[in-house]
Amino acid sequence: MPEPNMALWDRSLRFALGVLLLTWAVAGGPIWAYLGVLSLGTASWGLCPLYSIFKFSTRQDDLE
Repeated sequence: MPEPNMALWDRSLRFALGVLLLTWAVAGGPIWAYLGVLSLGTASWGLCPLYSIFKFSTRQDDLE
């Protein structure tokens, strides 16, 4: 399994964004707001597929 590539601040931001998007979707927002599930998934695993593709990381120990 790949190593996590997201820092805590990145995960927290994605989690908050995911919760907001899903709340909006359930409250009658646009269908694309259900993409909040993807944001919650990447935040919970700490692994962003796009970061992996582009070999990018926000983790401090990876930046040194």
